[in-house]
Amino acid sequence: MNLKEFFEKYDKVAIAFSGGVDSSYLLDQAKLYAKDVKAYYVKSAFQPTFELEDAKKIRDFLSVNMEILDVDVFSEDKILENPSDRCYFCKRKIFSTIKRKALDDGYSILLDGTNASDEVSDRPGMKAKDELEVLSPLRMCNLTKDDIRKLSKERDLFTWNKPSYSCLATRVKTGDHITRKVLDITERSENYLKSLGFKDFRVRNLYGFAKIEIAKDEINNLLENRKQIIKELSRYYNGVLFDLEFRDE
Repeated sequence: MNLKEFFEKYDKVAIAFSGGVDSSYLLDQAKLYAKDVKAYYVKSAFQPTFELEDAKKIRDFLSVNMEILDVDVFSEDKILENPSDRCYFCKRKIFSTIKRKALDDGYSILLDGTNASDEVSDRPGMKAKDELEVLSPLRMCNLTKDDIRKLSKERDLFTWNKPSYSCLATRVKTGDHITRKVLDITERSENYLKSLGFKDFRVRNLYGFAKIEIAKDEINNLLENRKQIIKELSRYYNGVLFDLEFRDE
């Protein structure tokens, strides 16, 4: 099965849309082949501002209907306690919110951007997706991340080379309570690194220290800006650590 055949079978769909590589390509193909599609973007304290801006750019580029849904992750103790399966409770809340609104709008089929490269065996969020019967056309059509980037470039989607991104909550060590303060300083710190030209990186909170993970090809940028980075991030953290297990290895 290919995506054209998928959307011939499911021609009226709602899409859980993040503005990332996978969901952007899925939305593009749904606009191309489905008869009726609506995107739903969930806005929460776990999503940085730039993700919403990217989602709006794709919405405008494709001229699709997109609704922004607010989700209060701070209303769920199980999420804030940050257990090893936190992602299950978070995804359950997100997909439940989207599915409920989509059904109210007349969409009984909900899709997400899980692809054939995604490991599902150790991802609690996949359990929530399966429980709520969310379909993953990219995975069903055996499209890998590399396939999707190539196809996205052919479709002139600016997301084709966008680095993979996980929510801000993943920067907090499992078992450590998630607070608004730690999410805020994480976003501020990562925005600062973006302003210095870093592309593929994370700033994790480790016992009050900032642990910076970067791709190997960005090491020179790190060394050139080391003093400025330490000065800026020391405003929020007890100190700054550099992880030498590079993200591309």
